[in-house]
Amino acid sequence: MLEKLSIIESRFDELNHQLETVGNDYKRAADLARERAEMEKVIAKSREYRQALKRQEEAQALLDSDDADLRQLAASELEEVSPAIVKLEDDIKRLLVPRDPRDNRNVIMEIRAGTGGDEAALFAADLFRMYTRYAENKSWKIEILSESDIGIGGYKEVIFNIIGDGAYSRLKYESGVHRVQRVPATEAQGRIHTSTVTVAVLAEVDEVEIDIPDTDIRMDIYRSAGAGGQNVQKNATAVRITHIPTGIVVACQDERSQLQNRLRAMSILRARLYEIEEEKRQKELEETRRSQVGSGERSEKIRTYNYPQSRVTDHRINLSLFNLAGVMAGNLDVFIDELSLRDETERLANSGIS
Repeated sequence: MLEKLSIIESRFDELNHQLETVGNDYKRAADLARERAEMEKVIAKSREYRQALKRQEEAQALLDSDDADLRQLAASELEEVSPAIVKLEDDIKRLLVPRDPRDNRNVIMEIRAGTGGDEAALFAADLFRMYTRYAENKSWKIEILSESDIGIGGYKEVIFNIIGDGAYSRLKYESGVHRVQRVPATEAQGRIHTSTVTVAVLAEVDEVEIDIPDTDIRMDIYRSAGAGGQNVQKNATAVRITHIPTGIVVACQDERSQLQNRLRAMSILRARLYEIEEEKRQKELEETRRSQVGSGERSEKIRTYNYPQSRVTDHRINLSLFNLAGVMAGNLDVFIDELSLRDETERLANSGIS
């Protein structure tokens, strides 16, 4: 471990030197500062660790002293510092585990009604409110990119940005099929219905990271439509972009400007293409990588919301909470913390760090 830490400390010193001499190259300076910031926690723990090792070495040497009082002090010091060293080693191992490079990015979240008709669309709206409240709890910002409602408070589809530091690191575990079991308001017999909603969580991608040639896209411009299909604008401002190589179609119509709709549609398209490439890379590098917390495939049922029993169950970690109202109010951290911990444990086991 000390050898690994020495390499990191050398790189940290090199970054400090480069930042002092970078001049007016602001992009380069920002990249260097970002890399340095990512290393600061490891450096701080490394310094603590070295100090603790020094204390241990000094105390060990005093155990052979002729002075009984010194031997007693040394034994007391070792009793205190030894568990501290073990904890520091564990902390450093976790910090050294390779992170998902997308973790600090903003999120594009897509919620779509699945099986269940209007009830699925109503639950899609419930999930949208749940994530909105979660974002508010984190002081993150929400921006709706595209929505298709059914006129009674439900969504066929809603796509939105969640803007905030570390948004992807927390929300990436929400991708998958969410199942709801409840009695619909329109059910006269009081029977419980089961409906599903799919959630996709994409990391927002910069334009320079995904190059999409103009020849790879077909763009259609049309008038924005409101509920029931009626045109709500005289001018054609809605944009539909088709990515020809993959067949992916993205439509945006909520902005009044054609340019804004185009920019938002391209942002969603870049995120989807980036996700496809990342999934390919992950599959090639580590075939069994995400077996513990689920593959993240859209078709995988990840959570069930049972209204009659006020129970929410995450099937990936076999964890149930009998606090459905709290979960729907955005209290998701119990699930996310556990998923994050198990993911980190799996990555640590696969990293070879010892």
